[in-house]
Amino acid sequence: MKNKFEKILSVATAILLWQLLAIIISEKVLLVSPLDVLLRLSELIFQNSFWNSIIFSFKRITTGFLTAIITGTILAILSYRYRLLEIFIWPYIAIIKSTPVASFIILCLIWLTSSSLPIFISFIIVIPVVYSNMLAGFKSTDKKMLEMAEIFNLSFKKKLLYIYIPIIKPHFMSACTISIGLAWKSGIAAEIIGIPSGSIGEMLYNAKLYLATADLFSWTVTVIVVSILFEKVVLFLLNKLFYRLENL
Repeated sequence: MKNKFEKILSVATAILLWQLLAIIISEKVLLVSPLDVLLRLSELIFQNSFWNSIIFSFKRITTGFLTAIITGTILAILSYRYRLLEIFIWPYIAIIKSTPVASFIILCLIWLTSSSLPIFISFIIVIPVVYSNMLAGFKSTDKKMLEMAEIFNLSFKKKLLYIYIPIIKPHFMSACTISIGLAWKSGIAAEIIGIPSGSIGEMLYNAKLYLATADLFSWTVTVIVVSILFEKVVLFLLNKLFYRLENL
């Protein structure tokens, strides 16, 4: 309860500071108040285009995210098993980590359609995080535990349940927590540059183009809320999954 109260107080303080800045600046083109954003959101939520844009972006960004989670995990398992593959993959992971997102977006616009761009960008940004975290988790496995498992001739299922999963769980959860925010930020950035029709990115671009600051803030708040809700759902489902695996 104390933790929740502290979070609520922190959010309330941030909103209050936002309101004070809006009053001080007193120019809605530069900064609108929280009330203006709330009023605009209350108008947008009754428009079909608002929900269609959310669905459009959600499907593409989550597709890229989930594909990266699966691919990154598989690559981490194979790299842990085969050292040569880890050496081969290393330069690609290093390049992806150090290359600006905007560079990827502009380059990929040459190869991909604007509607598929958010999928690929979310995928390419998330995969190094998942791969690195999962590989670090596998490498942290206690070698003595594995040796003991071999001595007692434990099955693969028991090794997985009692040795690998307890070690991998925090690494996987951490990778997902970090990756969800990155997927949404990079995916929306891809939409703003590629401007696929009917996306949140297109709405943000139009808001900037027409100096509709209330719309800009409203869509930004929408992205934040959807991203947080998606993170909560994913982590809840993962916790349920790990709980069932641990109780097999």
